[in-house]
Amino acid sequence: MKKILLLSVVVALTSAALSFAAPDSGSALAEKPDANGWSKLFDGKTLSGWTAIDSPNAWRVEKGIVIGDGDRSHLFSPETYTNFEFKAEVKLNHSGNSGMYFRAAMGPGWPEGYEAQVENTSPDPQKTGSLYSYAARNYKPEPKPVLEQLVQDDTWWTEQVVAISNHIVILVNGKIVTDFVDEHNTFKSGHLAFQQHNTGSVVQYRNVVAKRLPSDERAAWAAAKKDLPEFKVPAK
Repeated sequence: MKKILLLSVVVALTSAALSFAAPDSGSALAEKPDANGWSKLFDGKTLSGWTAIDSPNAWRVEKGIVIGDGDRSHLFSPETYTNFEFKAEVKLNHSGNSGMYFRAAMGPGWPEGYEAQVENTSPDPQKTGSLYSYAARNYKPEPKPVLEQLVQDDTWWTEQVVAISNHIVILVNGKIVTDFVDEHNTFKSGHLAFQQHNTGSVVQYRNVVAKRLPSDERAAWAAAKKDLPEFKVPAK
């Protein structure tokens, strides 16, 4: 009987572990920056080294598009980033909800890290382009949310994040909609991640790229300025 009980416990723990995180699907892509410094993060066929947490089956790849569809899950990048740019083309269904996380800690539940909001017509008032905030993160001051719907349902748009030290800029279709300095420098380094928020929400990501920036702030802003010609680089 003890052996049977022990075997039952092992099976249960194994099943729980499998539901927690899917094995990496495919090998992580080697970082090969193009002429402008951008590296592709997916191979277009698999999840290429990324790890899905909580509901692994919520993620799949079809015709080069990463799709989130199902229960809550987060899909984490193989590598971590400190100063960088992160960009993707995004499509979201009606009342869908997602997010582009960065400097995030890999783990179950809602990740610890920054989140660039991806949400157009769900009840959440913080719309696409917001730096998603809640009291527990203790931002000082709180970032001003984007309250206007900037993107229509079921249309592709480009969302881009620039993170240099404690300064975060979020762009939607090339327009800066969030420009925030986190006085607490809450999250300094971590993974990139995509969010599948809930059943019924369907999000699609394609042409996902990142650009590593120098650790020196001045040099990082000089590099980012090439992608943000109208941005006023902060004086230091």
